[in-house]
Amino acid sequence: MNNKLFWYGGAAMLLLAVSIVVSLSIGSAGISVCDVWGILIHQLPWLSDKAVPYSAGEIAIVTQVRLSRVLLAVLVGACLALAGTGFQGVLRNPLADPYTLGVASGSSVGAAFIILFGLQTAIGLWTIPLVAFGTGTITLLGVFWLSRNNGTMGIETLILSGVIIQAFLGAFVSFMVSMSQGVVNQILFWLMGSLAMRSWDHAFMLIPFLAIGLPVLLIYGQALNLFVLGERHAAHLGIRVERTKLIVLISSTLLTAAAVSVSGVIGFVGLVVPHLIRLLVGPDYRLITPLSAIGGGIFVLWADTLARNLMVQKEIPLGVVTALIGAPFFAYLLHRRKLKQGGEI
Repeated sequence: MNNKLFWYGGAAMLLLAVSIVVSLSIGSAGISVCDVWGILIHQLPWLSDKAVPYSAGEIAIVTQVRLSRVLLAVLVGACLALAGTGFQGVLRNPLADPYTLGVASGSSVGAAFIILFGLQTAIGLWTIPLVAFGTGTITLLGVFWLSRNNGTMGIETLILSGVIIQAFLGAFVSFMVSMSQGVVNQILFWLMGSLAMRSWDHAFMLIPFLAIGLPVLLIYGQALNLFVLGERHAAHLGIRVERTKLIVLISSTLLTAAAVSVSGVIGFVGLVVPHLIRLLVGPDYRLITPLSAIGGGIFVLWADTLARNLMVQKEIPLGVVTALIGAPFFAYLLHRRKLKQGGEI
């Protein structure tokens, strides 16, 4: 396993590095590739005191806007992909993710509520993430309650419950949009998802959440492997099933809430990335978890790069790009699952 992690991890990190280089090099500001990297090189400590042949505006675009956005895209993608890995591992279903289970929509409801009533600064920059975590957790509990039948949860029923809750919460957010006036654009931001107008502060805010969520899911990687055998077999092999489910689900919800609080609802990242990683490296969650974090960063980074460069003088919402990629992939998974189950979902 260590050899596989080394080679797969090295290849994934190399692809991430290439993606970062490409994303930093292109943009709509008209700054050449040579100038972009000249500006970045002059930010090195031993060169920062030398005169630079670039304007203050160009330096600000590269260092304050583009570089922070690239880092934020990687962090958001890692959080959402890790959350999807946790949900899929606990629920033993490749169709589970923060978007299909309604957790992302639940988190956005909390964020939209805070914006609508102007409470963003109640406890500083952390206000929206904490409220989003609370509403996301309540949403997850609601999905579980709706899908339970005689003490059991059918996977298909769980997915349908998530879709129902997501539709209801989407209507609730739309209602808040209709009630808002001066902040309508800010609330619409959560509905479509975007990394525009974000700063270094938002990127730094995600780091503690990722620093907590990633190690937790790595620690429970072997437990998630045993969950494939069923909860009863996992318990017989020494896994504390209910405790594991609770910790993994809370960690996944925390990661989702953190990502949604800065980027809005970005669908399908937690669905597409873990499944692709599983197809590439197999079912071992000790490999899937770290590689999903890297793969999620790559996926969102490329989606955001497309979102800000495909159209001249207008940016496509990031959630639109990920949905255009993820929705057909979701349909493919449903079709594949239908074939495996003899024509019935």
